[in-house]
Amino acid sequence: MCGIAGIVSIDKNEVSVQRLKSMTDAVSHRGPDGEGQWINEQENVGLGHRRLSIIDLSCNASQPMHYLNKYTIIFNGEIYNYIELKESLLKQGYQFRSESDTEVIMALYDKEKENCLELFDGMFSFVIYDKESNEIFAARDRFGEKPFFYAYKSGEYFLFGSEMKCLWAAGIPKEVNNRMLFMYLSYGEVQNPNDLSETFFNHCYSLPHGHYLKLTVNDITLSITKYYQINYKNIDYSITEPDAQERFRELFYTSVKRRLRSDVTVGSSLSGGLDSSLVVCVIDKLKKNTLQLQNTFSAVFPGFAKDERKYIDFIVAKTKVAPHFTTPDANGIINVMEKLFYHQEEPFGSASIYIQYCVMQLAKENKVTVLLDGQGADEYLAGYHSYYTQFFNDLKINFPGRYSAQHREYKDLHRQNLINPIMKKDLKYLIRSKIPGAVKPLKKILNYYNHKTSPIFSSEFYDAYHAKDLVSEHHSGDLNGILHQSIFNGGLQTLLRYADRNSMAHSREVRLPFLFHELVEFVFTLPPYFKINNGWTKWIMRSSFSDVLPKQIVWRKDKIGYEPPQKDWLENQQVIEKIQESKRKLFDQKIISKKEFESNLVSKESSVQHNKSWSLLMAGQLF
Repeated sequence: MCGIAGIVSIDKNEVSVQRLKSMTDAVSHRGPDGEGQWINEQENVGLGHRRLSIIDLSCNASQPMHYLNKYTIIFNGEIYNYIELKESLLKQGYQFRSESDTEVIMALYDKEKENCLELFDGMFSFVIYDKESNEIFAARDRFGEKPFFYAYKSGEYFLFGSEMKCLWAAGIPKEVNNRMLFMYLSYGEVQNPNDLSETFFNHCYSLPHGHYLKLTVNDITLSITKYYQINYKNIDYSITEPDAQERFRELFYTSVKRRLRSDVTVGSSLSGGLDSSLVVCVIDKLKKNTLQLQNTFSAVFPGFAKDERKYIDFIVAKTKVAPHFTTPDANGIINVMEKLFYHQEEPFGSASIYIQYCVMQLAKENKVTVLLDGQGADEYLAGYHSYYTQFFNDLKINFPGRYSAQHREYKDLHRQNLINPIMKKDLKYLIRSKIPGAVKPLKKILNYYNHKTSPIFSSEFYDAYHAKDLVSEHHSGDLNGILHQSIFNGGLQTLLRYADRNSMAHSREVRLPFLFHELVEFVFTLPPYFKINNGWTKWIMRSSFSDVLPKQIVWRKDKIGYEPPQKDWLENQQVIEKIQESKRKLFDQKIISKKEFESNLVSKESSVQHNKSWSLLMAGQLF
């Protein structure tokens, strides 16, 4: 795991070691173990790197790395199947001087060009310069675990880096994108669902996940191509549940085994939920009869209704782990707010992100460099209770014979569920399920009504940006359709951004076994009743591993996630002062109205989708 940066420019004076170093220094937290800068012979391409040593700790794996006297690479991430790929390449005559996965990328690129991306099991963001073709090739992984930002002016320059602060260090102006700010304060959106390349800052763009780019160096022309997609309508209705369970287990064990490959210490995040608990239990199975002790890292909140310590203890009791705990509080979030936002760079949805930040800090304090984590499962295994709407719509339309029994089982199972109560068939529910096309225009009408009756925005700001409203489309109908939207259209990418920045803030690497692409693709081939069944979310996962997980975990009915006592925190006097400070900035910038500036704050839990007090706190950090 590392930090990358680079400059391609028509003007040779713009490409210098000093400028590259300022860019890589900006992300030194991503790679404290080494650095390197390199400029080509023509002095119009410069590549920079900060190294966090994970695979092959020797100098042979340092970057920028060269291969075949032709390619130069800078790479951020891990290729988990590099051993298998390397064995195949050796048989075909390729030679290697390191034990790293970085060198394997260049060899496979030499053989397959952009088709190499289809063969990688990994998380990655890399740039290869081919001196013979005088071309840049860059790519991001399928789901967006690793970031890639760039600034581009056709015919003049192309700058890039792992974080936007690389671009600012190179001289790109730091200007807030008011259209995204309007969307965030209106609807809580932290990404443009219609264009994932857009960021909260002008002149700074993100290469979308599952895409690669090519840049011709001579004339600085850029092309971007999508290379990864899943056909979510290709469903195998003939598969039996035992066969599906066997295949799910096989793929998940393969994923975890590969993600344990490391030359440094590996541990796990443990929240007490189903996903992280399964990761910990499978690692425990794989390490059975070894002397290796798995370190786990958890956040707990004694006395808080949604504290998950009792579930964490079930896992600790069942496995051979060394547990570590942290208890973040309101004072802590105030002390690190500026640092936390510095690393995140853009607004984040709730105080849950601070909890993750503290867990990564705990891992650093205990000298564990790599952590496996359960993130990514909810978005394609139907882990969120909001997916019930699409599930029952799917059954009504495509499997009417199953609907009544499934709906009855759902109601019976969740009748007493206080955390995730049964869905109320109110007006909002009926609109979303019956006429989803009305959601977007109704949101805009409601936003206009709110502005007229109780304006958040100043008139000038609202008039300038409401016509550029980017409200996301609401998908309804089949379950696979909404899962596909969740994993590819920004929802998952937001969570992956949080995890990347929080881990890298402490020079830790996070690996996500649930985002093994073969596993994701397999689950999308399963009928909806393999994902939700008899009221249970993640049915195929629960049924496949009911003998591995404690019964108190595998048959949990509630869905909590990383939830801190945010409401209490927002009522802390220091936090209130911080929010007022943010409001003052927004008022001075003529973004919010005088009425909003003078209004009282209302605190809400982190599970509430759009929390105005939190949004105002975040928005103020942009300035």
